Amino acid sequence: MTSPAGSMDRLETRSVLRRDPRDPRVDLPGDAPEDACQRTGFPAMIGQALGHYLIVEEIGAGGMGVVYRANDEQLERDVALKVLPAGLLADEAARKRFRNEALALAKLNHPNIETVHEFGSESDLDFLVMELIQGVPLSKKLSEGPLDEALTRKLGAQLAEAMAAAHAQGVIHRDLKPDNLYITSEGRLKILDFGLAKLFHPQTAIDQTQSIDDTGSVAGTLPYMSPEQLRAEVVDTRTDIYGAGAVLYEMATSQRPFPDKQPTRLIDAILHSSPQR
Repeated sequence: MTSPAGSMDRLETRSVLRRDPRDPRVDLPGDAPEDACQRTGFPAMIGQALGHYLIVEEIGAGGMGVVYRANDEQLERDVALKVLPAGLLADEAARKRFRNEALALAKLNHPNIETVHEFGSESDLDFLVMELIQGVPLSKKLSEGPLDEALTRKLGAQLAEAMAAAHAQGVIHRDLKPDNLYITSEGRLKILDFGLAKLFHPQTAIDQTQSIDDTGSVAGTLPYMSPEQLRAEVVDTRTDIYGAGAVLYEMATSQRPFPDKQPTRLIDAILHSSPQR
């Protein structure tokens, strides 16, 4: 996980699901090495088992938990296991609601969407088990420059097909961005965290008098948020269409549609301007 550098990064770091939990952490100069357990207060997990999942290594950490590579000892496969923060699910009612939402996500079956395998609880720990994606984030590829037209069209078509399949099941992503899109070694696009924004924060509306930075409560990442998200309005599939458009723009240009890094000006641009042609 990259370290904050300015108001934009601080806003993204404090907001829900701002960064992909699989992103490696970059230590600040002078930092002593530390694992996610030290940073977040989680118990040491490497080498321990949750159910039939043996924890092998940490592969990322974010505001919504720590992600590990784990071995499914029943099916003999590696999976991504996200251990949720203590207190996220305050009671059995919240846990039941989360489990029902996770089951809905597990029904999504598409080659371009990361699969949710299971939601479990053990030893006062709640965890999600997901497909382990082997690949590189789109954001890393775009840091090297824009994609060529053929690759942009290919990945864009895969993104659109995956969105259509999820929307047909009533599932909205709410946080499409290059960090949540991985490219496998076979050149297949995979959407990570589909629907998890709703799982982790079901109430997305905020007080209109509060800033996003003050509440940290809106599911989304500011440069890719749709106008209705910024206005704290009810979102639907059009929010994902907007996010996909922003991602396609960045694929083709390696620039965000609205590149301003000052949050107030960026919000104003999204609400009232069109991207440069």
